[in-house]
Amino acid sequence: MDLDEYINLKSRVETRMKISVMTATGDDDLINAEEKGDLEYRKAQLKRLQEEVVDIEDMFEGISIMDLGLNEFRLDLLEYLKTHPDIERKPRGLHAVVPATEELSEGVIFVLRNVNNSVNIDNQNRIHPFYMVYISRGGDVICNYLNPKQLLDDVRFLCRGKSEAIKEVYTKFNEETDDGRNMAEMSELLSMAIDSIIDTKEESDIDSLFSAGGTSALMTDISGLSDFELICFLVVK
Repeated sequence: MDLDEYINLKSRVETRMKISVMTATGDDDLINAEEKGDLEYRKAQLKRLQEEVVDIEDMFEGISIMDLGLNEFRLDLLEYLKTHPDIERKPRGLHAVVPATEELSEGVIFVLRNVNNSVNIDNQNRIHPFYMVYISRGGDVICNYLNPKQLLDDVRFLCRGKSEAIKEVYTKFNEETDDGRNMAEMSELLSMAIDSIIDTKEESDIDSLFSAGGTSALMTDISGLSDFELICFLVVK
């Protein structure tokens, strides 16, 4: 093993040890016994967040506090699985209809899965291979796929505590779609949502040309509808 390989190995081992320490006692770091552990590490991360814009994909200094932001949704999912263990057998394309609010306007939140080589095409999507897009009925993107936590927060706000279908909104939706037989508007919005993913990737590729660490341009690309499968969608009405 040459020196460069050893240094990379040492860095990876120390990063994994840091992650294990953070999820355990916080202070029993066998590699750095003199280190004060979790509290000091979190203090440094918070100071970094306060003073600079943190790249959530930058793992060279260990796990970022930003990467822990989705844990609350994982806990929600684990709780849900206790009463709905058959979730893996649910068909694709299920939908629900919820009322819009002052903060969250009418539109559709699509949850898609990328089936193109299972590669994170731009190294910025934290929930790859899944992609979420919130699009208005007019085709404007309300929240793009680069903000999964915001989208999950929106879905939680719209749906949490609602275990039964809401008649006043699903009745209107059923009338407009002829009880699901005419989904032309949803299909058009889905196409726009996928187009927005492609547009956003192109923009991030261009931005990456001016940043340190190389570019994501010219890497595995997405071409359109055939690169995705529809997992489910939430109609905000």
